[in-house]
Amino acid sequence: MATTDSTELLSNLVDDVRTAFREDRTILSFKEYFAAVVEDPAKHLRSSAQYLVDMFEHFGRQELELPTGRATRFTLFDAPFADGEGRVAGQEHIQEQLYRIIANFAREGRVNKLVLLHGPNGSAKSSMVRCVMAAMEAYSRVPAGALYSFNWIFPSERLSSGSIGFSNNGRRAPAAAGDTYAYLSAEQIDARIPAEMHDHPIFLISQERRADLLKKLLPESAKTVENPDAPPRASISDYLRFGDLSYKSRKIYDALLASYDGDIDKVLSHVQVERFYLSKRYRRGVATIEPQMSVDARIQQITADRSLGSLPKALQHTSLYELSGPLVDANRGVLEFSDLLKRPVEAFKYLLNTIETATVSMDSFVLHLDMVFLASTNEIYLDAFKEHPDFASFKGRMELVKVPYLLRYKDEKAIYQPQITPRVVGRHIAPHSIDVAALWAVLTRMRKCDASLYPKEMRGVVDSLTPYEKLRLYDEGETPDRLSNRESAELRNLVHQLYRESLGYPNYEGRFGASAREIRTALLNAAHHDTYQYLSPVAVLDELREILKAKSVYEFLRQEVVGKYHDHEAFLKQAEQHYIHWIDEEVRDSMGLATESSYGELFTKYVSNVSHWVKGEKMLDTVSGQYRDADKAFMAEIEGVLMSEGERSEDFRRAVIGTIGARALENPNARPNYNELFKHYIVRLREDFFTKRRKVIERNIENFLKLTSDDKGVGLDPKDATQAKAMLERLVTTYSYTEPSARDTVAFLLKRKYAG
Repeated sequence: MATTDSTELLSNLVDDVRTAFREDRTILSFKEYFAAVVEDPAKHLRSSAQYLVDMFEHFGRQELELPTGRATRFTLFDAPFADGEGRVAGQEHIQEQLYRIIANFAREGRVNKLVLLHGPNGSAKSSMVRCVMAAMEAYSRVPAGALYSFNWIFPSERLSSGSIGFSNNGRRAPAAAGDTYAYLSAEQIDARIPAEMHDHPIFLISQERRADLLKKLLPESAKTVENPDAPPRASISDYLRFGDLSYKSRKIYDALLASYDGDIDKVLSHVQVERFYLSKRYRRGVATIEPQMSVDARIQQITADRSLGSLPKALQHTSLYELSGPLVDANRGVLEFSDLLKRPVEAFKYLLNTIETATVSMDSFVLHLDMVFLASTNEIYLDAFKEHPDFASFKGRMELVKVPYLLRYKDEKAIYQPQITPRVVGRHIAPHSIDVAALWAVLTRMRKCDASLYPKEMRGVVDSLTPYEKLRLYDEGETPDRLSNRESAELRNLVHQLYRESLGYPNYEGRFGASAREIRTALLNAAHHDTYQYLSPVAVLDELREILKAKSVYEFLRQEVVGKYHDHEAFLKQAEQHYIHWIDEEVRDSMGLATESSYGELFTKYVSNVSHWVKGEKMLDTVSGQYRDADKAFMAEIEGVLMSEGERSEDFRRAVIGTIGARALENPNARPNYNELFKHYIVRLREDFFTKRRKVIERNIENFLKLTSDDKGVGLDPKDATQAKAMLERLVTTYSYTEPSARDTVAFLLKRKYAG
């Protein structure tokens, strides 16, 4: 049975590959390819920059409304083609810049600058480039992303005539229109010579005739009578207009044309147009140059192998050269210079002319290139490069894209969630293990604002912002509870300016701080902590303390403390306090003392009383069915929890109603969501509820620890045991703890908050 199944599976696989090969139109004659070009010129006549733009659009985009401003997230950076593997978290503004630069290349019809991504180590520069490259590979495998080059095919003697040096024993020669050698089988071919630079098949049409053809097929505007407002199309690229066959293909083309007395139809019968797929692994249209690698193109004469000996006599005395090197491999795609500035400047000076002219001069000919140049470097090397005498020359041929560390907590967590999994670490991951690490990392990157840049009435507020308050502002648009409603509204309007304030400074926000690489290492180390058999947040905090000891290793630890900024030890204490707060809420909720909705219902009741009080109207008592005045005692009880010291109840009530009215004006068709609108008040009500029940919470915690101890709660009152078991079940099912991690977490909470 197994043999039958394996045979059937292999047969299906063979059929699938054969079908895909045919449907993908992997092999075409030149005439078939030309027909495809005429049918869809925009698809087949695009430069590398235009190809990248189409690739960005193919995967789609999402418009985001972030607290820091509107942003476009391009779906390719979510790596849908790899099930999310290699996803780039955040960095939407960098994605927009990268897309805009490449789109400008496409509009101009030439790539005349190198795109240099610069930022601190571990800020996702290389990750973004890798994601683009992987997306290109995936795009090249779908119909919309089809790319074609060609090979020269020379048939065996029995199939050809003697007009160009073959014997006269052939059964047919490609004399009649429509004949082609493109589909000959391997045993029918004596020589197959590829275009190693992935030459565009359109280059087989002479430059003069090609120019007219391109104008006909790609008019400058897409405007028609039916669509008069259509935008102008991207420019016809210089590569397609002025490019030419590579040296080897030109030699073959000219020799064949001379042998056939100018019969171009017979020359083209030797052309096999072949679809090629971009691949970084095999360096086809996508290549990376590491700092230690040579960056030049190289040539070598083709050796006298069987294929060369099988060439027609008209070509056997022609010197044919093979091209190699990253510039050759990456043609018609992307070439990445990893850590560009780690090389001596002299090692890449040739790029000045190469980027500007899209050509490389070899010993006896010139290579025409079509590729997007991407590079990365860190800020230390860039600062040193700026002092070099040639920097001004390079700057004119570079697009500098600043890539800072992430400043939004949600984005930072999104880096580690797919990387730190039970499969990767080999054990359970307790809740908040990633949270505490991400929180500390983002806090280390915050920079104090320059209050003088903001409106006079807001300078005090801006100046008083703490690193954690900035984090919440960037992440959720949440303002500090201590601010008035007016100040909160004004501060939200300034978030975009706060976020971008320092981007023009040498020491911009996000240049210094803990890198994602360091945090990932800390998480992996914590997973093998001696005390825990799982990844524990407490172990993560211990690993972060180890980082704090290494001031000689980490530059950001040597920053001068400015107010509450750059105080990395204090940030770790904050992270621990937030962890205690998170687990406190989870443990209390697992006790079932009150539902989350009860706090909102309590505040809704308060608003109803206040509304009637403000209007001077009586309320309907749902119990007695009688109308009565607003309950002043109830309002005073709630206000005792919510109001700040020195605040008058009348002012507080009117402020609440005013906030609801303002939201109603902004969204007249939506019912105000009090849980969202007055989130900080709901939190205060919750805290007050549990503060008054502290003794109950302590007793429940002690019962829980008895239940989960080695003796499994022997002697525990049945009612208490039932409550403790329900608590454990909620922690496991609702919050994803295991019994060991739940026991350790509750014990930690008891020690740090409730003991004594």
